[in-house]
Amino acid sequence: MRNVHLLGASALALAIASPAFAQQQPTDNTAIDEIVVTATKREQTLQDVPISVAVTGQQTIERAQVRDLIDLQSVVPSLKVSQFNATGQTNFVIRGFGNGNGNDGIESSVGVFIDGVYRSRSAAALDDLPEVERIEVLRGPQSTLFGKNVSAGAISIVTKKPQYEFGGKIEGTYGNYNTRQIKGTITGPLSDTLAARLSGSVNKRDGFFTNTTTGNDVNDRDRWSIRGDVLWEPTDKTSFRVIADYNKINETCCGVTSIYNGPATLAIGAVLKKPISDTTKVFDRDVIFNTDPSNKLSGKGVSGQLDHDLGFAKLTAITAYRKQTSSSFQDIDFTGADISNNRTANSIKTFTQEIRLASSGDGPLSWLAGGFYQNEKLDTGRTITYGSDIRAFADALSGQVPATLLAALPATIRPALTGKSNIYALEFLQSLATPTLVKPGSTYFQAGQGINDYYNMKQESYSLFGQVDYKVTDKLTLTGGLAYMNDKKNARSNVVMNDPFSSLNLAAVPQFTAIGLPGNLYSALGALQFFYGNDPTHAPVNYPNASESGQLKGDKVTYAVRAAYDFGAINAYVSYSTGWKAGAYNLSSDSRPPNANGVGRTANPEDVNVYELGVKANFPGGYANVAVFKQSIKGFQSNAFTGLGYSLVNAGEESVKGFEIDSAWRPVQWLNLAASVTYLDPKYDSFTGAACVTFDTARCPVDPTTGRRPNFRDLTGDTPAGIPKWNFSTSATINHELGADWQGYARVEYDYSSKVQLTETVSPALASYDNNIVNASLGVTNTAHQIEVSLWARNLTNDESLISAFPTVAQDGSYSGYPNAPRTYGVTVRKSF
Repeated sequence: MRNVHLLGASALALAIASPAFAQQQPTDNTAIDEIVVTATKREQTLQDVPISVAVTGQQTIERAQVRDLIDLQSVVPSLKVSQFNATGQTNFVIRGFGNGNGNDGIESSVGVFIDGVYRSRSAAALDDLPEVERIEVLRGPQSTLFGKNVSAGAISIVTKKPQYEFGGKIEGTYGNYNTRQIKGTITGPLSDTLAARLSGSVNKRDGFFTNTTTGNDVNDRDRWSIRGDVLWEPTDKTSFRVIADYNKINETCCGVTSIYNGPATLAIGAVLKKPISDTTKVFDRDVIFNTDPSNKLSGKGVSGQLDHDLGFAKLTAITAYRKQTSSSFQDIDFTGADISNNRTANSIKTFTQEIRLASSGDGPLSWLAGGFYQNEKLDTGRTITYGSDIRAFADALSGQVPATLLAALPATIRPALTGKSNIYALEFLQSLATPTLVKPGSTYFQAGQGINDYYNMKQESYSLFGQVDYKVTDKLTLTGGLAYMNDKKNARSNVVMNDPFSSLNLAAVPQFTAIGLPGNLYSALGALQFFYGNDPTHAPVNYPNASESGQLKGDKVTYAVRAAYDFGAINAYVSYSTGWKAGAYNLSSDSRPPNANGVGRTANPEDVNVYELGVKANFPGGYANVAVFKQSIKGFQSNAFTGLGYSLVNAGEESVKGFEIDSAWRPVQWLNLAASVTYLDPKYDSFTGAACVTFDTARCPVDPTTGRRPNFRDLTGDTPAGIPKWNFSTSATINHELGADWQGYARVEYDYSSKVQLTETVSPALASYDNNIVNASLGVTNTAHQIEVSLWARNLTNDESLISAFPTVAQDGSYSGYPNAPRTYGVTVRKSF
């Protein structure tokens, strides 16, 4: 959104390996050229910029086969990106902070921007951007430059502008899993002041997983995109850039496998005789769905950027409109039985407008001021329906009518209930009193029952921001930044429950009360109330209503102060900054009215503050940059998936202490080395409202009279899940002259993250993993004909881990997970002209 040109350490060592750079080598063949950046809208070298930032350049993206933001984390260790049960559900985490995946009512704490345009919901795809110039990752709150939803950091993708010289590039890739990708771009002048670029891509691949029930692939790739880019520069002081794009995805996604089969899942195999996953073969990547999942997504947008030099300042205005629609279908019991299916869909329309002024001149004072406005309309929802095997599943879990219950019944009806399930017994007893309403065997747990769970939300937000840099001396620069942010959301729910069993208050069923139902039977039946079972009304309460306005408002002033000092070969800075993210709606059926016995309808805003000390040092042939920080979030919006919905609550406070090191070194002309390290020590300083889980029996004991656990547990003092203590990435690139016009290179990367519990809703014994990923590429380039051929491999050693895990839907005590991508390899041919 700010078009901030920040070039970072993690890309530098690879950028200097390119043939083009080799023609611009300094006299000292091991020296690294200075990189000029404009982080505060004035030119500075990378070593002068007092910000913790990492950037991946175009060559790294190409040679490392970085196809999307998920791949990017292999070269930026402080960034973690995960895709779960749909292509559009992508979660971004920087320094351990980030949320928003899966629940459309929550915005991410990490803002994603493409050519200055804020992407409120990003599918994390780079396939529609063939000519990426660089990807910038800014770590820590960035409110004074970005304003909107950057309380944990920002990711800015910058593409290449149209050129006034005719040229282009086309590349083709073929790899295992029948990977086929074609990308191309062409650019050139339309007049002396008008240039254009047209780009497109097609990306196809067979699935990493096999659905053993249907025999079809799952987790395939099938997407295409087209993008037009026009640059008009009528004078040397004015430019106007218009970008229009369209992309489409139609994939069989996503692969989920069981990692632990509890009693409910085992009953599907033993009683229903339906196939279930073999949890000893998680990484065979076989899935067992009775139907194949589907995932469709389309996105389109247009943006215009005006830049005009006013003399005393540069004016920039960016206007954009985007629309994204998606739909998916998934067998959410993840077994061969037809128990439950989920259809989801959303439509998101977003308009953004930004205007800013950045001062010109070489004086000691420089400044930046601007404003940002966003208007978004969101329609989202799901329909969960029971399948043909739901009754047999419920009968098996409820158990047969116990002898103690039969003995309490009149002798005339005992034969009718002998050997029957407790669900049937309930229907039978109720039918005696209400024969027109309840029929034994055909009232509860019938195919087609379930829930319609739909919402719409309108959001309007704006921010005013400014930053001032004052050069006190040639060595000392002071910076102050200020931002005011205002956000308003209007939400409406339309939830209709079509599951009559979940609507029962089992403790008040007259027929059961009269005969003194055993407590263990309450427990067995209570566990089958999949929707609103832990709510006293056993029914949704839609809003707005008499006591709920359906409106959420908030505003905040954030600021940043910083001092930077140039010691010569070493530059140092110290800073304190704050960030804010607006409140959120829980757009899922776990949403409850305020003060009800359940998770809240909304979450309050997040308040972020970070203390940071940075040192950037140059040495012969390289550099090393270090940032030490302490960052905390008050009111962290915890969004835990609990099996059928989301528990959205605010943690009192979550903090992390740590450091980051980025370094590059060229010991000899033909060898480039780079390494980055991130250390994080996170803690829940206060979190009394964490979602209860099955495995934590001490803090979540089952009430034998209801079969229910408490809604919340206290995680104060615990280590948050999903945040590895150590992240490390390193790379080595060897360049070699092969003769006239021919050059070769070999590159290897290693990406490591320490073992960590993936999520708080799954036992660490089941879902704790580390990562040891090796990527490699080998290529040759002909500079005369501008042809490059490369062989590449990602996850060369086929390291196996889970991306995430969660409680299996409607199968209490069972857990499922998302295995990582296996080893992929292929060949890419690239031709420039």
